[in-house]
Amino acid sequence: MTKTEMNKFKKILENKQDELERIVRNRDAITIEKSADALDEVQHASERELAIRNLDRESNLLRNVRLALRRIEDESFGICLHCEEEISPKRLAAVPWAAFCIQCQEQADRNQEQGNDMLEDLLVNAA
Repeated sequence: MTKTEMNKFKKILENKQDELERIVRNRDAITIEKSADALDEVQHASERELAIRNLDRESNLLRNVRLALRRIEDESFGICLHCEEEISPKRLAAVPWAAFCIQCQEQADRNQEQGNDMLEDLLVNAA
């Protein structure tokens, strides 16, 4: 990867990091609001749960962006963390914080899905 391409990705990642940090700092949506009306209480709880899930997703993305910036600094950006092959430029253009090539990412996703199924089976059997 050329120095120009690396600088382009660094700028994209820094902009994404700034955007995510602003989003993560705004936690107004997760405040607990009390209401005399039970339906309003349920609505507020539902909105809070959605805001918490969004905050969790954005926090994970921010972590991935920061890790990608670190990989740029140590010159390992664009190399799959699992198989150590080069991550395709198309994938990096779409997901600049990608840590894995598409094949390794698909395998990791399959493993995670299987792990979640096993967890659900354990929970059902425990009940």
